Amino acid sequence: MTPIETTRDPTTSNITAQPSAAVSDPERLAAVTAGGLLDSLPEEFFDDLARLALTITGARAAFLTVADSERAFWKSAIGIDPDAAARENRLADSPCHLLITTRAPLIAEDARYAPRVDGFEVLSAARIGAWAGYPLFSIKGHVLGGFYVVDTHPRPFTTTQLQALQTVARAAASEIALRQALTRERDAGRASATLARTLQDNLLPPRLPTVPGLDVAAIYLAADVTGTDVVGDFYDLFHTRGNDWCAVMGDVCGKGIEAARITALAHYTIRTEATQHPAPAKVLRRLHQALVEQRTDDRFLSAALALLRPGPDGITGRLSSAGHPPPLIRRADGGVEEVHCPGTLVGAFINDVRLTETRFRLAHGDALLLYTDGITEARAGRGHPMFGEQRLAETLGATRGLDATATVNHLSRTVADHARGHASDDTALMLLRAPPR
Repeated sequence: MTPIETTRDPTTSNITAQPSAAVSDPERLAAVTAGGLLDSLPEEFFDDLARLALTITGARAAFLTVADSERAFWKSAIGIDPDAAARENRLADSPCHLLITTRAPLIAEDARYAPRVDGFEVLSAARIGAWAGYPLFSIKGHVLGGFYVVDTHPRPFTTTQLQALQTVARAAASEIALRQALTRERDAGRASATLARTLQDNLLPPRLPTVPGLDVAAIYLAADVTGTDVVGDFYDLFHTRGNDWCAVMGDVCGKGIEAARITALAHYTIRTEATQHPAPAKVLRRLHQALVEQRTDDRFLSAALALLRPGPDGITGRLSSAGHPPPLIRRADGGVEEVHCPGTLVGAFINDVRLTETRFRLAHGDALLLYTDGITEARAGRGHPMFGEQRLAETLGATRGLDATATVNHLSRTVADHARGHASDDTALMLLRAPPR
């Protein structure tokens, strides 16, 4: 990728960015135009993302921009006086230029002395002291623009804040891609299962993080689908604060690209809210509110969310479930227990969501299994028995002594054998184990 080309005017301290191959790339410009956001009115969906970014970081203003070869257009600008803004600025004057050119995040905790942003006119004109942004990628990898926050004074950004900001940027990019897919489907009169599956897969973590004091593994088994029959199972594991971690397993009702859209909304909402609230029921309640506010149809989802704290004596945790299959605990001796935690589906009943919390503890050698109903409902076809909850508990108990990876591999092989390779629904499994002493 061509680096940004800059020249310094010897009579001033400003840097003037010259046109670069990355900015003027015809394929990138075509992707920006196809996104349909240039010169469009503000929208609540993108404004909500910008507000979340401010909540996460405590910054003064947040922007979602799309950029052609000349300007950065502010699709969303929260934290500034809208009457005083033209909703755009010259791309060459903004660090957003660097997001396109380098295809990498740009974090400037002190914009006065950061060598990559020193001299950009928009920073000095707006008296910006700190800048943190991430590129917005199209489904084919072109940079459409940027999602960033700014502050008046220099300030640090924590790792948790930056991770959450990156997640929100990915959610914005996914929404843009989903809109493009829906438009193409309506225009062509056909669905794109491949695209929907790609979008859904992009929401799954490419690899689970390494967590001190925790042995983790997950697996996602896609259903045999055609047309728009892509469904919305998802899982995630991420750090929240201090020594705490959040594990979530969810299942969106319905199929197709709209299900993938709800999956994206749930993913970034949970990541954002879990860093703000230490109560799992509160996080799911906030997810319910987000689903209701963004409701475009009658879709809903189930989810099991656990907040975990590894320690020298094992793992303590709190669980909340929104109509999701109950997690199972495999004790070190092979015994299996169900973690009962009643709760209603989120997004289904606008004025009535009931959520509870259950505390649990994993001693050394114990493991917690989160799963979607694709495993219990797996069968070889109509007329054949389902795998079922009892068989799942027995299979899990038989994995006594196995680590997380070996356990999920054994479960997936056993259910595949039972279903004779047939998969009518997606299946997701995640095992969190307190290693033996």
